[in-house]
Amino acid sequence: MKLFAYSLAASLLAGSMALAQPATDDPTGPQPKLPTQPLQIKTAAGKVFNFTVEIPKTQQQQDTGEMFRTDIPADSGMLFIWPQPQSTAMWMKNCPVPEDMVFIGADGKIVSIAEMTVPYSLKPIAPPAPVKAVLELQGGLTAKDDINVGDQVIAKPFPGS
Repeated sequence: MKLFAYSLAASLLAGSMALAQPATDDPTGPQPKLPTQPLQIKTAAGKVFNFTVEIPKTQQQQDTGEMFRTDIPADSGMLFIWPQPQSTAMWMKNCPVPEDMVFIGADGKIVSIAEMTVPYSLKPIAPPAPVKAVLELQGGLTAKDDINVGDQVIAKPFPGS
């Protein structure tokens, strides 16, 4: 009986410690809609496209991103922002729809675009240089709207916005 009591106490203690620890498991469903901000892309031809983008701020929000979402509206997206430009790589883990990943330099100019990324792929998707942000949009949108490398992103984290 004493052994059982110690085992029970140890189990309860371990269980309460596990509850106090942050979850490190992969998410099993989409995260709730995150706070948004307006964003524009101005093309070299002078066309301006308006978006409302979600801003993941915590590490868990960034890690979850667009996972499990089955629709990305054409006027929406998700903007991942870093304090300083950095080398980065994204992936499509648990993402059921293709995305266009727009890699943005500190000056707000588009550095690289990965179009129509492959759903569920674990292959790293990386730009050729460090970036300040990555914008995830509906797959095929950049080609449809003729958004290209060198176009200007206008949003809070970029100068002149």
